[in-house]
Amino acid sequence: MKIISKILSIIVGLTVINVWLFRSGKATSYRGGNASSLMEEFEVYGLSDYFIAIGVVKVGLAILLILSLYFKKLRLISASGIALMMLVAVYMHLSVGDELMKSMPASVMLLSCIIIAYSSKKSFN
Repeated sequence: MKIISKILSIIVGLTVINVWLFRSGKATSYRGGNASSLMEEFEVYGLSDYFIAIGVVKVGLAILLILSLYFKKLRLISASGIALMMLVAVYMHLSVGDELMKSMPASVMLLSCIIIAYSSKKSFN
């Protein structure tokens, strides 16, 4: 379980960083509504005023999750934080009537973070 947790930590961390820092201006089939960028997606959800703040929090948590490979105490808080953000992302997709496929990446990240957090919590016991 520790190996899976570490692998998922790398995947989730790098994915969040990739989406926010390198692919935010690019269209994907998973963007909410008819958005062609991350900023447009936030406009669809009515969250454009929080775009920068959410981005800083998500990227910060992703960095902490990667650092948790070396500093285990960071794993639970970073995985839990990203899980919460992904839960909200899934909710936002559903609230604007997106088809389920558009919420798939956030759902997979949510499940991954739950596994990471559970594994982390288990190692504290």
